[in-house]
Amino acid sequence: MLSYKVKLKCKREIAEGTMAFHFEKPEGFVYKAGQFAGCTLINPAETDAEGNSRVFSLASAPYESELMVATRMRDTAFKRVLKTIEPGMEVTLNAPHGSFTLHNNQSVPAVFLTGGIGVTPVRSIVLQAIHDKLSHRIIVFYSNRKPEDAAFLDDLRESHAVNPNYTFVGTMTQMEKSSREWHGETGVISKAMLLKFIEDLTLPIYYIDGPPAMVKAMRQMLNEAGVDDDNIRTEEFSGY
Repeated sequence: MLSYKVKLKCKREIAEGTMAFHFEKPEGFVYKAGQFAGCTLINPAETDAEGNSRVFSLASAPYESELMVATRMRDTAFKRVLKTIEPGMEVTLNAPHGSFTLHNNQSVPAVFLTGGIGVTPVRSIVLQAIHDKLSHRIIVFYSNRKPEDAAFLDDLRESHAVNPNYTFVGTMTQMEKSSREWHGETGVISKAMLLKFIEDLTLPIYYIDGPPAMVKAMRQMLNEAGVDDDNIRTEEFSGY
């Protein structure tokens, strides 16, 4: 693993309380879709007990020209400083890390069960798979409270239109709090919801990522549906 100093190119709000940060990609930097990076602030103006480093999935796909990370903007020293850095300022990235990557056997479907900011590696994997014209059957189930909270919702929905092997299933659990229209699924991801789109639940490899409670609930649901643990891969997003 190598460390790189990378310059911020731009930052933007991508959902309520969620920001994306785009950095220059170092020359020769190679990573797999779904991997993550350690991000360290350089001489931050303030710090706290949580420290000056965080781990972020690379939400950008490897074919894209920039590196992008996205995060919920909690009130910590790290997040306050990150929010104020300007284009041209540098952070240190230690990368790439992680094995939350798409399996090689293209005859086995991939099903992603994700919620909230856990969607970041899913964006990378889906966009790269479509770019590479992989023949994997890919289904993404993405749960949020309401559309306003859902980062990369448009990226994932638009990809659905260009690839017949890819299906996007968004679901919202608190639409009564939303001011937007929503014509997708509602309620938590459930066995009944999966069965609308998957004939045999024991066939795919499942990728679960999101808050620890969601990861635990999804694993339990799959186990009770007869899915073998060998076909379940998880990544927890806590404290973001």
